[in-house]
Amino acid sequence: MTTMTQQARADAGPVSRFAKWAPLAIVLCGTFIFVLDFFVVNVALPSISRDLRASAAAIEWLVSGYALTTAALLVTGGRLGDHYGRRRWFSIGLAVFVLASALCAVAPDPSVLVAARVLQGAGAGVMAPNILAILGMTYTGPDRVRAISVYGMVLGLAAVSGQLVGGLLIDANVAGLGWRAIFWINVPIGLAALAATPRLLRESRAEHAGRLDLPGAALLAVALVAIILPLVDGRQQGWPAWSWACLAAGPVLLAGFAVYLRRAAQRGRPPLLDPAIFAVPAFRAGLSVQVLFWCQQAASYLLLALFLQQGRGLSPLASGGVFAVLAAGYLATSLRAPALTMRFGRRVIATGAVVAAVGYLLVLLAVARWGTGGPLDALFPGLFLVGAGQGLCITPLTTTVLAHASPRTAGSVSGALSTAQQVGNAIGVAVSGVVFYGLLGHGYRAAFGWSVAELGGLLLVVAVLALSLLRPAAGGTTEG
Repeated sequence: MTTMTQQARADAGPVSRFAKWAPLAIVLCGTFIFVLDFFVVNVALPSISRDLRASAAAIEWLVSGYALTTAALLVTGGRLGDHYGRRRWFSIGLAVFVLASALCAVAPDPSVLVAARVLQGAGAGVMAPNILAILGMTYTGPDRVRAISVYGMVLGLAAVSGQLVGGLLIDANVAGLGWRAIFWINVPIGLAALAATPRLLRESRAEHAGRLDLPGAALLAVALVAIILPLVDGRQQGWPAWSWACLAAGPVLLAGFAVYLRRAAQRGRPPLLDPAIFAVPAFRAGLSVQVLFWCQQAASYLLLALFLQQGRGLSPLASGGVFAVLAAGYLATSLRAPALTMRFGRRVIATGAVVAAVGYLLVLLAVARWGTGGPLDALFPGLFLVGAGQGLCITPLTTTVLAHASPRTAGSVSGALSTAQQVGNAIGVAVSGVVFYGLLGHGYRAAFGWSVAELGGLLLVVAVLALSLLRPAAGGTTEG
């Protein structure tokens, strides 16, 4: 009898562990492809331009259209999950993303490709906040820290490996697909995750969610578009009057959105974002740090790709190989992030920001010494430290913000967190692009060097703000 009981436990153990971590594996498939597609397209832009005879405006919109629609729909996507089921809306977002990826891969002209990229962004905007909400509701205690840590590791690896994956796919030219392969790769991954979702992912939704706040969703979307659209498109058009008008209107619209949230809550109507989540100082500070960190994250990859391919003349594959150094640094620290976060908490964020800033300094010194020539490996020590520092930041940042989520506010918190990330991406790329292209007339040494200095300074600000998060938070979680 004892032997049979022991055998039964031994058989049940692996099944239990599989059931426990299968939801994480499923949502990480969605995480990987939607983050990868933000970055992988950069390496394919020259090939797309030649193949489809795309204009400069169309090429710009392949990047900005994806970021714009993703940012505009993140909070709404989180609330849809709260109301109608997070598994359901994760699946809907993933299905839209897979369909849009296939449309991108077969696009016959630039207009179809841009439209498909916008649709991709819509799928990502619905999917991304429900990924975080599912993790927050599926795992608790140390398991939540482990799950969020693995999520953060995949998030960063998808970002830093985008250039390498894109370079490999374009260089391999499988079946003569060329750049189209970077979109086809999403299809089997997404379909596999969709097939497993009904069996392995538990449905969850907020209790007493009430009606969906459509006016609030529209107001937030308009406010984000007013801020992000001129940043991603204004420079290309020489900063026309409409771009300045939008930038001026954006903060006013956001202030109006905040007033709307408070009044809706006072009148007993469930608002798009629960205003209670902003009552916790540590949560507000965490969102601020999230925006600033991702301002440098996305910008650094884009600028490095431009420097390597256009400044130093490297091929997409060779450029991707340099990014592998960044990925190695990220992997080295992100694997330790769960234990470090549990032991040192938010101090890890400040440490990671300083490490990455030191890495930028070493890159700046190498560029100042060698410019667009000299040994390529002179960049490697700095890039490794940049990746290592970023690996120490992403997981603690995500864990810090999600720590203030309750079952009732998980969608709001996750939507706010994902929106902060995407807004940071868009703003960082736009602002750093202004610095880079504004100095490009003086050569790639000056343009890239000053841009790297700007990114390093931004990380020092992140470190200072991260230390302020160590103060005791008044209010605990966002229960309201």
